[in-house]
Amino acid sequence: MMSINKGKEVAQGSSRSAAVGVAAPTGQQNPPPLSRYESQKRRDWITFGQYLRNRRPPVALSQCNANHVLDFLRYLDQFGKTKVHLQGCMFYGQPDPPGPCTCSLRQAWGSLDALIGRLRAAYEENGGSQETNPFANAAIRIYLREVRDSQAKARGIPYKKKKKKRNPLKSTEDSSSFPTQQP
Repeated sequence: MMSINKGKEVAQGSSRSAAVGVAAPTGQQNPPPLSRYESQKRRDWITFGQYLRNRRPPVALSQCNANHVLDFLRYLDQFGKTKVHLQGCMFYGQPDPPGPCTCSLRQAWGSLDALIGRLRAAYEENGGSQETNPFANAAIRIYLREVRDSQAKARGIPYKKKKKKRNPLKSTEDSSSFPTQQP
């Protein structure tokens, strides 16, 4: 009885038969799954495209500029999860406030910075030129720097740029190649 059912499934093209051991045709191989980064980049690109289409009037990607990107970043703030205290708030500048306040939630600087990096790459991968990339505009870098600094002040935690570690072997090699002068 079992062999009759298996024959029916194969004849009817059942998906169960594929799981049993019938291989898919060689010309229809699935591409490897996308990495987490690539998946997120694709989602971000689709979201930005939807944002442009939903504007009044809609904006074509070819007409997109840094102002549209800045508007998009401000729009995303409404979905943020990071409490950013305003200067008038009694918790402004405190890393661990003792209680709740009415200050709004915003997107964290690190999230925005990573988003811009992904969108910058996606723009060029989707046919945009490096010279006209609105995500690489100086206005975007300035905006991100201002967000970073204001969020750091609001939390009372100054942002410190990480210094590059020097390779001790390289520095000794460099100094040995130059003759030392003795007085």
